[in-house]
Amino acid sequence: MKKTILFAGLALDALIGSGNVNAQVQATSFTIPVDSVPPPVSSTPAFHSSLTGIIIPAAMVGYGFLALNNHSLRDLNHTTGAELKEDHPNFRTHIDNYLQYSPVAAVYILNASGVHGKHNFRDRTIILGISALLTAGSVEGVKHLTHEVRPDGSDDLSFPSGHTATAFASAEFLRQEYKDVSPWYGVGGYAAAAATGALRMYNNKHWLSDVVAGAGFGILSTKAAYWVYPWIRQTLFKDQHTKMATVLLPYYDAQWHSAGLSIVLLQK
Repeated sequence: MKKTILFAGLALDALIGSGNVNAQVQATSFTIPVDSVPPPVSSTPAFHSSLTGIIIPAAMVGYGFLALNNHSLRDLNHTTGAELKEDHPNFRTHIDNYLQYSPVAAVYILNASGVHGKHNFRDRTIILGISALLTAGSVEGVKHLTHEVRPDGSDDLSFPSGHTATAFASAEFLRQEYKDVSPWYGVGGYAAAAATGALRMYNNKHWLSDVVAGAGFGILSTKAAYWVYPWIRQTLFKDQHTKMATVLLPYYDAQWHSAGLSIVLLQK
């Protein structure tokens, strides 16, 4: 590992025999290897943590695909839908159209209120945009490949649930931004997402497996956005994240009988 070291020195030269004192500003720079920098900490624990975090949403997506052709799971879809219709035959609401975005709204409202999350406005907005693209792309692609008919028969774009995917992507976004502040923010976001999925079934727009898979797609999309963003930030905004350290060093040059104070800037 190397660091660029910039020297800006102010020297006071006492010239023997002349009685004069001259002030000199000297500047130079060079790059040296820094052997004292500790090696990077192993990323193995973080890798295992990330792996654990994708197991559940990946299993949810797998469940949804399995239910497309598994008779037992398809029967569960139909019996669940029938029970919901029997208990609430006239239930209709449009709340799910708005509830899916509530965790995202919470992130921006909290920041505006002074409760700051992990990222600034620019970074979190880019992450949200990446998540939205991944969610919409994956969900719409699968919908047009599987052609699952909705419970109400309105079209064949039932699998997976787009509303639910958006809601859980939003909930994971809220959790990621505020998990170091309080875990309850994430709990609230996931509660809103679960309510969105339930309302999609109550509205007779989706099967149980559509909702389960949609949740998995949404969570994975946001996790992927957080994984790739550090690389994007380093590539696009690397100049804005350069770190500098300042050290003041006194010195004395016996040959030239000069003394001074060097300002050392370390560019990391």
